[in-house]
Amino acid sequence: MDQERESATAGNATGLTDAMAKAAVAAIEEKKGEAIETLKVTEKTTLADVFVLASGTSGIHIRSLAEAVEEKLKEGFGVYPGHIEGLENRNWVLLDYGDLIVHLMLPEDREHYKLENLWRVDADRQSI
Repeated sequence: MDQERESATAGNATGLTDAMAKAAVAAIEEKKGEAIETLKVTEKTTLADVFVLASGTSGIHIRSLAEAVEEKLKEGFGVYPGHIEGLENRNWVLLDYGDLIVHLMLPEDREHYKLENLWRVDADRQSI
């Protein structure tokens, strides 16, 4: 991870954000997170550059995913989330790292809110 961090910081902030997103995805995969998706949202919002979305099978699983992401980014990059939402309810946990936001959701909440549809840049979409 140190080599990844060094090459990312030698580049620009976007490279660092991408490296952090990759590490977050790895942490989620290690804890058996499901339906993992990374969305570049730079062109759609100033909130962040990258969203990582993943599903967990239960509230306990979502908490475990959140803890794994926090640990991986702390160890690999020395960063902590500026804000965490949803740990009490555990059906949708948001970890805000500034340019990277990690959304961990139960499948039914993910289906309901459809964040992928909201934030995905769709090349096939046409103006009417």
